Amino acid sequence: MKNLILDWPALGLARLTLSQPARRNALNAAMWAALPGVLETLGTDPALRALIVTGDGAHFAAGADISEFETLYATPESAAKISADIQRAFTALAAVPVPTIAMIRGACVGGGCGLALSCDIRIADTTAKFAIAPAKLGLVYPFGDIARLIDAVGVANANEILLSAKLIKSKGAKKMGLIHNVSPVDTLEADVMETAARIQSLSPESLRVTKSMIGAYRRGQRTDTPETDAQFAAGFSSKDFGEGFKAFLEKRKPDFG
Repeated sequence: MKNLILDWPALGLARLTLSQPARRNALNAAMWAALPGVLETLGTDPALRALIVTGDGAHFAAGADISEFETLYATPESAAKISADIQRAFTALAAVPVPTIAMIRGACVGGGCGLALSCDIRIADTTAKFAIAPAKLGLVYPFGDIARLIDAVGVANANEILLSAKLIKSKGAKKMGLIHNVSPVDTLEADVMETAARIQSLSPESLRVTKSMIGAYRRGQRTDTPETDAQFAAGFSSKDFGEGFKAFLEKRKPDFG
């Protein structure tokens, strides 16, 4: 759809741009509903090595499009539907099997911050501002959204973010763990592309399995299962391990193809 722009800036690297710039890339109901389908298509592409998620222009995303709230939350049924669509979008982004990078400028608030938190790596420039402020609208956030925030920043920082509803600049966001790195405005894209290139140089099979295990931990797994045991054992017979081990012995960079 026109508000979700998918392109490929490099081989194996996809970029998803949230595009409603007149509204600071706030996501309307159609965008939330379409996101899972777009992301599931990416997840089936064996050539994909990494995904960048960003916003069109000066902002990442100003959350859900408030101009639709009167209609979307008019009845319990309509409220349940949009809430479910938003949760499916977060879940689909978190489930993309390759590393995902949020490239953040300007506003990254509410549901926009939720999308960034669903990415594995978050890199922002100095213009970025973050907030999750349901209390300003009299809303209550779903438990899953709050849990995702706590996973990133811890309980103490989540308390400050949610209970004060304040706007947090990039430096403070990095200190909290809300983002991983802060870039100057003029080098943000280059820094993100450098991170993506580093990911693309690594074993795709190793990264996919490792991301799967991290996901299992976040869902509550704390000990090995037959599935994770099998994933670990399979690594030693994989093509990527054969190439990586050979490259190490030959003192060269591996070519994971």
